Amino acid sequence: MELIQSFSVDHTRIVPGIFTSRVDTLGDYRVTTYDIRLKRPNREPVIDVAAMHSLEHLIATYLRNDPDWKDEVVYWGPMGCLTGFYLILKGNRKPEELYALMLRAFRSVEDAQAVPGTSPENCGHYLMHNLEMAKWYAREFAAYLEANAGRREIFEYPAAERLVTDDGQHFFDS
Repeated sequence: MELIQSFSVDHTRIVPGIFTSRVDTLGDYRVTTYDIRLKRPNREPVIDVAAMHSLEHLIATYLRNDPDWKDEVVYWGPMGCLTGFYLILKGNRKPEELYALMLRAFRSVEDAQAVPGTSPENCGHYLMHNLEMAKWYAREFAAYLEANAGRREIFEYPAAERLVTDDGQHFFDS
């Protein structure tokens, strides 16, 4: 079975940043999945689940209301490993083109007075939210983006090295 693309990245070398995870063509449309990585995998504590849930609601609401981007947004949601989010957009932009959007989105969390969509009718686990921790993680990531804006490594995945035997078998670390 072929290893999916997101598992072919060396997670021991990923830093927080904005990365292109994959590009897909669906009929006449091209969509791109971006890895919005807030934490270094396997090195930093993961994002608190309730804060992650709140960030999901807050950032999704922001993105789907941004006048310049709302028509391109297909999906915003958490990674299972709780180190970041996936953003799926129509088209295929370079990660650097998302920098200002992500910075604004994460900065917007600071002004939130409440997490949108947190009633039992709107959310599958409406009691599992933590706005104050979401604000803390958002401030941390926005500050990181600002401090590292000129570094290529926040926009380019590190390549994973895979062992290939003499008879062509591939060994993967995931």
